[in-house]
Amino acid sequence: MATDAQQACFEAGIKFGSLYHQFAGTPVSPSSARSLEAAMAESIENQPFCESVTVTVHDDRVADAIDHENGYTELTGSLMDVEMRIEHEGVTVRTQMTMADGYPLMELVSVAGA
Repeated sequence: MATDAQQACFEAGIKFGSLYHQFAGTPVSPSSARSLEAAMAESIENQPFCESVTVTVHDDRVADAIDHENGYTELTGSLMDVEMRIEHEGVTVRTQMTMADGYPLMELVSVAGA
């Protein structure tokens, strides 16, 4: 059986996989970025043990990625940063997704408790 800390880390991974693969490819523009951030965060916060999600879609990156006259691009990891806090059985896991060498890296920031 997994320890409480291992289970909390597993839960964090599930949340990241769900967030990224559910929303990758979503049309986004600088004018729709705030509503997309909120939708992403609120969607993932519905999942068990998820206490908070912060999604930041960077308007400048979105604008730079628009390569046609329709005014939007597809959401990718390179356009956003994400932070999550998962709590399970007294363990708090903090995670983040940021770009590392051109790749959206999802990583544990800290594991505390139990």
